[in-house]
Amino acid sequence: MMAKPLVLSLLLLAALVAAIALWRDPYLLVRAEFARQRVAAGLSAGTLEAAGHRWAYASRDADDPAAPTLVMLHGYTGSKENWYPLARQLGGRYRLLIPDLPGWGASQRKPGVGYGFPEQAEHVAAFIRAVSPDRPVVLLGHSMGGGIAALVAARHPQAVAKVGLLNAAGVRFKDNRFGLDVLAGRNPFAVEDAASLQRYLDTVFFDAAARPWIPWPASTGLIEKRRADAAFEQSVLDRIGRGEDSLLPGEEAARIRQPALLLWCRQDAVIDASALDLYAARIPQARKVLLDGCGHMSLMERPREVADAVVGWIDVHNGAAGH
Repeated sequence: MMAKPLVLSLLLLAALVAAIALWRDPYLLVRAEFARQRVAAGLSAGTLEAAGHRWAYASRDADDPAAPTLVMLHGYTGSKENWYPLARQLGGRYRLLIPDLPGWGASQRKPGVGYGFPEQAEHVAAFIRAVSPDRPVVLLGHSMGGGIAALVAARHPQAVAKVGLLNAAGVRFKDNRFGLDVLAGRNPFAVEDAASLQRYLDTVFFDAAARPWIPWPASTGLIEKRRADAAFEQSVLDRIGRGEDSLLPGEEAARIRQPALLLWCRQDAVIDASALDLYAARIPQARKVLLDGCGHMSLMERPREVADAVVGWIDVHNGAAGH
């Protein structure tokens, strides 16, 4: 007869502990959801040291040990979790390594260290050497990560067998509201309250069905984290959006000789789709893919179509660059 009251007491205690934990750290719900997505994608969590930083990353081995290794770089204000929908679609076809770039997500951020395009390119080159020392990788980059990937491919061709740029930063695309705000010194991605969080999501997602739903109190945790990161976000945007290195990826893309993929969404309100042809003019061997009905977050809005494009591109070149 004592079992039911004991169970009830334990449940109440667990609820109280959870409530206290959420009160102390509302972002706990976001981390829990990220962990759920990682497990659903069949990925494992890991950490390593490279380029003087502690990196957090997600990974999955390929079904075939001889399959290519894909390293996937997220964009500005993003994290490794942005790639999870695509990782699910790719299944066990490739070995996947998806890091939080230094300064972002769960990876280490150091005071006094630069996190612009050239610095991150060297960070990523060191990461590749650590995770695939004997074999070049297929490097995919989204947005800011695309600009970084272009630099890595140009400057470290021995480490990169193929490079894929998705909605990539680093060229002077056709003027849009986002770009003009950046050039004027503003951060159109800034999140300070519920209204600016919604504006951020509306900017990066075109397809409402793919836009993530972030209920309270998870939204509170995310807003608090973005507020805490505001100065760092601004410092990075000053470099990659309007600094002297902001167009460096596009300039050095002309040195890329590897097979390349350029993928955009027609309705990208962040990096206008005109950037696709600007990059293609510098990488004439690139395969071009333009998707319709999606915005800046192609890898989350259209993961099936992006996976098909990536697989088709890799497979047609399979064996051409050591794979």
